[in-house]
Amino acid sequence: MAKCLGLCGFVRHGVVLSRDLIGTRCIWSDIYPESNIMPRFYMFTSLVFVVFAAAISAADPPCVKNAPDVGTKLPLVFCDDFQSGNSENWVPGDPQAWKMSKLNDNFTFEQFQQSNVKNPVRSPFNRCLIKDVVVGDFVFDVKFQSTKKDYDHRDLCLFFGFQDPLHHYYVHFGKKADDHANQIFIVNDAPRTKISTKTTTGTNWDDEWHHARIVRDVESGRIEVFFDDMTAPVMTATDKSFPWGQVGIGSFDDTGRFDDVYLFGNRVKRPE
Repeated sequence: MAKCLGLCGFVRHGVVLSRDLIGTRCIWSDIYPESNIMPRFYMFTSLVFVVFAAAISAADPPCVKNAPDVGTKLPLVFCDDFQSGNSENWVPGDPQAWKMSKLNDNFTFEQFQQSNVKNPVRSPFNRCLIKDVVVGDFVFDVKFQSTKKDYDHRDLCLFFGFQDPLHHYYVHFGKKADDHANQIFIVNDAPRTKISTKTTTGTNWDDEWHHARIVRDVESGRIEVFFDDMTAPVMTATDKSFPWGQVGIGSFDDTGRFDDVYLFGNRVKRPE
């Protein structure tokens, strides 16, 4: 019976990942293999399961229903549009630097001041990670807005492959590119090091909202970063140092707002 139960569908993060009504028939036939009422029971339980699944689907949070098409077969493992008005799914480096911010009728998650953190090596100070979600391959899709006065290194950052403060990657979207700005970086027991093989002259920050995406393939080591135009990456790199980790949002030493966060990926267990 336990074996048959495993055939039934299950729900994760509000998304129905699989549905298999065969499980219902299997359970009944295991208990009463000769029963001639099984077909009627099967029809009834099938109907109940369909109604239950539909109710669960109807109860999905709006962020699930509004998930973008990011061109991947990876499952949606996390989303947050912050319309709940809380940040309980996030782990900031310094909680005092982050707040829920309401713009008209829309909640966003805002890093509004500098974080009081001490990094072991030179790396971004403002970091906030998705809680308890570790991925290998992934697509990370985010809307963000810089709130810093314009200057050459005006920035926001996205983090990935985060294992600890000494081992992670991040993308620095900087106003003017150089070896320390507007690049893909690795932090690996040393101050951040550029690993980009392609970038642009800079991220053209203004006071508007923008759209960013990171695509990560662990086997090949491929990293692609998109900004506003989702058809061509603005930064690329290849690195296999960290095949798993958390993802997150923030900035090096500036401020900004974040919204409509989507993570598609293969969830993995953090090694002990």
